[in-house]
Amino acid sequence: MAPAADRKGYWGPTTSTLDWCEENYAVTWYIAEFWNTVSNLIMIIPPIFGAIQSVRDGLEKRYIASYLALTVVGMGSWCFHMTLKYEMQLLDELPMIYSCCIFVYCMFECFKMKNSVNYHLLFILVLFSLIVTTVYLKVKEPIFHQVMYGMLVFTLVLRSIYIVTWVYPWLRGLGYTSLGIFLMGFLLWNIDNIFCDSLSLYTRTLYLKYRPKVKFLFGIWPVILFEPLRKH
Repeated sequence: MAPAADRKGYWGPTTSTLDWCEENYAVTWYIAEFWNTVSNLIMIIPPIFGAIQSVRDGLEKRYIASYLALTVVGMGSWCFHMTLKYEMQLLDELPMIYSCCIFVYCMFECFKMKNSVNYHLLFILVLFSLIVTTVYLKVKEPIFHQVMYGMLVFTLVLRSIYIVTWVYPWLRGLGYTSLGIFLMGFLLWNIDNIFCDSLSLYTRTLYLKYRPKVKFLFGIWPVILFEPLRKH
C-alpha cells in the first residue's frame, strides 16, 4: 500500500487494484509514481534495439516478437505507474502474461528447424492466455494474476536450467547469473510489499533531515539529490 500522505495529481483518484509503496505524485503532478514509471525505460528502449538487431541477423519472427513484447510490457507498466488507473493496470499485467507465453514458445522451439511452427504449443499458449484474461477481467484479483504469471516464469526457469545444464553447459554462468538477478528483483519486490510501512517511516525521517531535489542528467535521466536543511 502507498503512504497515506499521497497527494492529488493530474490523473485523479486511484482506480487500480494495486497501489505501490512509492508516495504518489511526490515528484511531479503529472506522474503518480515517478520512480516506478521512469525505471521502465530499461524495458522500453533496449528491447527495441534487440528487435532491430534480430531483423538484421535474420532471426525468426518469434525472437523479434519477444523483444517487442518486452517493450509493450514496459510501456504498459509506464502507463500504469504514471496513472494508477485500472485500465492501465491491465495494460501492464495482461501483456506480462502474453509476453511470457512468447518466451515459453521460444524456449521450447529453440532447437527446431528455422521457420518451423509448433501449432500444438501455440494453441495451448493462446488458450492459456485467453483463459487467464477472461478470468482476470471477471475476478479482478491480483493474486490470481501473480500465480498465473509465476507458473509461466517457473516453466521458463526449469527450461533454462535444462538448457544450460545439459545442452549448452558453456552458457551455465550466464544462465545462473540471469536467474540470480531475477531472484534479487523478486526479493526486492517482496521487501517493498511487506515492509512498506517501515520503509516509508525511514524515508520520512530522511525527508525531515534533508531536502530532496530531482535533477535530470543530460536533460533525460532523473537523479535525486539530498541537501541538508539549514537551521535558522
